[in-house]
Amino acid sequence: MFDGLHDIDWASMEHAYGSAEEIPALLTAPASPDAAERDQALDRFYGAVHHQGSVYPPTAATLPFLFELAADRAAPDRAAVVALLVSIGRESLERGFEDDGTEINYYPPTGYAQAIGFLRERGAAFVELARDRDPDVRLAAIPGLAFFLDDTDLATGELCERLAAEPGLAARLRIVEAAAALALRLPAASAQVRDWLGGLASDPAQDSAIRLAALVQQARCAPEEISEGVVPAAVGLLRESARALPVRPIAPAPALPTASGDGATPQIVAAFEDLDRNTRVHAPTTGLLRTFHEALGARVPERTAVLAEQLRSPGPGSRLDAVRMSGELMREWRGDHTRLLQLVAGQLATDEQEIAVEAATVLESCHSIAAPAREALAAHVDSHRATHGPNVWAAPHPQLRRAHQTAVRALARLGDTRALPSLLTALDSGVDAWRAIQVAGHLPQAAQQLVPRLDAHLRRLDLSQQWNEMSANAILAALAALGDSAAVPVVVDTLGVAVRDEQHDITRSALNTLAVFGPAAAGARNMIRSLSKTTDGHVLSAAVAALWAVGGDLDEVMPLLLNLLDNSITFRISDAADLLGEIGPPASAALPRLRALLRHDYEWVRVPCAAALWEIGGLGEAPVVLDTLLRAWAQNPATANRVVACLDRMGPLAAPALPLLREQLAQPGRGGRFQSIDHDEELQRAGRSLVTRLDPRTPGTATARRT
Repeated sequence: MFDGLHDIDWASMEHAYGSAEEIPALLTAPASPDAAERDQALDRFYGAVHHQGSVYPPTAATLPFLFELAADRAAPDRAAVVALLVSIGRESLERGFEDDGTEINYYPPTGYAQAIGFLRERGAAFVELARDRDPDVRLAAIPGLAFFLDDTDLATGELCERLAAEPGLAARLRIVEAAAALALRLPAASAQVRDWLGGLASDPAQDSAIRLAALVQQARCAPEEISEGVVPAAVGLLRESARALPVRPIAPAPALPTASGDGATPQIVAAFEDLDRNTRVHAPTTGLLRTFHEALGARVPERTAVLAEQLRSPGPGSRLDAVRMSGELMREWRGDHTRLLQLVAGQLATDEQEIAVEAATVLESCHSIAAPAREALAAHVDSHRATHGPNVWAAPHPQLRRAHQTAVRALARLGDTRALPSLLTALDSGVDAWRAIQVAGHLPQAAQQLVPRLDAHLRRLDLSQQWNEMSANAILAALAALGDSAAVPVVVDTLGVAVRDEQHDITRSALNTLAVFGPAAAGARNMIRSLSKTTDGHVLSAAVAALWAVGGDLDEVMPLLLNLLDNSITFRISDAADLLGEIGPPASAALPRLRALLRHDYEWVRVPCAAALWEIGGLGEAPVVLDTLLRAWAQNPATANRVVACLDRMGPLAAPALPLLREQLAQPGRGGRFQSIDHDEELQRAGRSLVTRLDPRTPGTATARRT
């Protein structure tokens, strides 16, 4: 076995973490009788040799030996080896080739083409593996029939045969999925596969889950041909299959390794826990339904109808996955999500704490559009406090605690003071106070109660310890959002300690907070002035902005800003341009440099410089400003919010932007910056307002209605 393994110069090749010389040991370990050794080797293979789906030259070179392991019936964990082979092939197809099959040339060279060539030469081997006596091997091998067989008749015939022979639902669902993958890879198989899927979907002899899978995979093959009857049919089959499947409780999450050392901040630990939860799937049909949602794309009402049925499922795992998918829909697509928000809010009342937590998490992430869920959240929070007492924020039961805390945070992000009692409990007790601090800034009407507590937390932090940086920055951000100048003394003290301990990020945050307080922080002017000479770029920009905010001395600030404009570091230029725009016409000395920067090769420099040019120069600068903004927007849609904000200030002069504005508002997907709901909702609001101002005949305006 493994003839020629040691003839390969593995040390001359590299995987994700350097030399591939360890590969012989990783290939021989899967044959070990020691299960721990096998698992460790497989984890290392995925982590280094097939890192995040990458296929390196040494990855491709392992394929003959992986095939030997897969064919050896005496080898343990054969299914895991077959799954690895399929994963290497699938990733090679997706990453190594264009949609038309043209190979993508990478540098340094990858192993994608080599891997696919090898696997296709041995496509028939996957036929044998798909017929193996081990059901786990068969399950792992099924996708290989779609990815590596180029004989369409052989592939479709084998898939039909396997569907009739396989007793397990998981394998049968995978066969139907593989058929669609085959049709998408080989257009010659499309008509045959789609006809077969259509027949399955309408065959009453098939169980409802398979009929649903066939309907979904048929839609996946041709999403542009989805008819009006597909979604109602899918909802009916989903209801039937949900009744037919056994109801199982939500499996508890596996315990994550406890981080060692004092450097593991609770925020980081919680982030890893959330990541683990978000990657778990709790129902056998979830992957299938994700495929359906992807095929439906921008059809928000139809997708909402499907999610409504998912959220009514008797299976708690199905409902949990549906809540998460509801959040994904609202984050990715525009539309009226009122019904979906109410459906998600309805899950707060369930006895399944995991579902309630996920519902509150989704509502928190949607806070700028989550108003329809406000009363449900408030009722949920009040119910917790009434049932479990005023200290339920710190409840010893971890699920209850998390459920309450998440709902409180969601309510706080809506600016609702009914969240305040639990936030004050958190800040007074110190239990998970960081969770309360993150949302405290959304309740400025409660600043008198929140600011003293935040001050106390900030004073207790040992800023000499790097791991407290995240907590300090969060408190400073909350104080800035609350805007109560009573916090000035503690922020000034924090600034001094951060400077002393060379904590530049905290220094920058403290400066930004003082800038919000403006003249109320004038007593810190000398300290701020000293920081305007620092060599740290982020601190320097923040110091100059704070110096202007607390004192407003143009003669002092202008030379500093002009120097920042001459800097080669882009964020310094952008920061300087933003402040120059705030100063306005008195900053006219910067006009020549701002005009020159409109030729910069980075749009995130050009946009703030163009905006500053408008604020300072006004009407005479309008043509070049408008041209710069529209070109940057077309080049990088993520600049949309900044561009539209400036266009809004330009008023009627922005009329040439109307076509682009209308095009942006007509898009069904959330664009803008990082697909954020908040950014996109603000973009839509500002865009609609601007379109109405620029064209009073726009449908929905008073003028348009009169005419």
